[in-house]
Amino acid sequence: MFQLYDHLLRFQLFQGLSRNELMQMAGTTKFGFMKEPAGRTIVKADDPCRQLLFLVGGQLSLTTRSADGAYSLTEQVAAPWQLQPEALFGHQPRFSGTWVTDNVCHFITLSKDEVLRLADQFLIVRLNLLNMLSTLAQKREARQWRRAPLTLQERFVRFLLHHALYPAGAKQLHILMTRLAQELGDSRLDVSRMLNQLQDEQKLQLRRGRIIVPSLEKLINL
Repeated sequence: MFQLYDHLLRFQLFQGLSRNELMQMAGTTKFGFMKEPAGRTIVKADDPCRQLLFLVGGQLSLTTRSADGAYSLTEQVAAPWQLQPEALFGHQPRFSGTWVTDNVCHFITLSKDEVLRLADQFLIVRLNLLNMLSTLAQKREARQWRRAPLTLQERFVRFLLHHALYPAGAKQLHILMTRLAQELGDSRLDVSRMLNQLQDEQKLQLRRGRIIVPSLEKLINL
């Protein structure tokens, strides 16, 4: 049980709860537990979100696709990580990406009904939930008011940041050069030159129909 406490306190939804409150919660709440092998699809894009999934051990890959399916971005996240809490509520309560285990992963799950009950029973859970969702909305709104990129490299980095869940770590962008040029509002030739320059600087790797970024933070600090 103490291990469960330690796991829960790593997530924003439960931070600030006392040991006694956690003991009370553990005795009355239906937590689920999952252990999944490497290569297992946990959820697919557009699957209904009926529960919160807390990654407490292991690493996941998330792949998100454009609306027309023409390109996608794959990135990795490691525990502790909560899978798209914003997908539990709203007009379309569905996952926006596909999550696959990179290695053996351990999860704690909590149904939507249990989340609502905890939010009603514990003020700190209710505040944490509101703060979590509000922060996500505020960060996404703030993106629209940042200074416009001045160079093609900056537009490329902004494109990655706008499509990534986490603004750091390794990313793989599956996209044709012609489509990337359209997205960046420039010629295919100029985009190709820009990417090859970044490859020469060892900030990314070019493959057929794929751009591998080992560390997004290195591109952000161009």
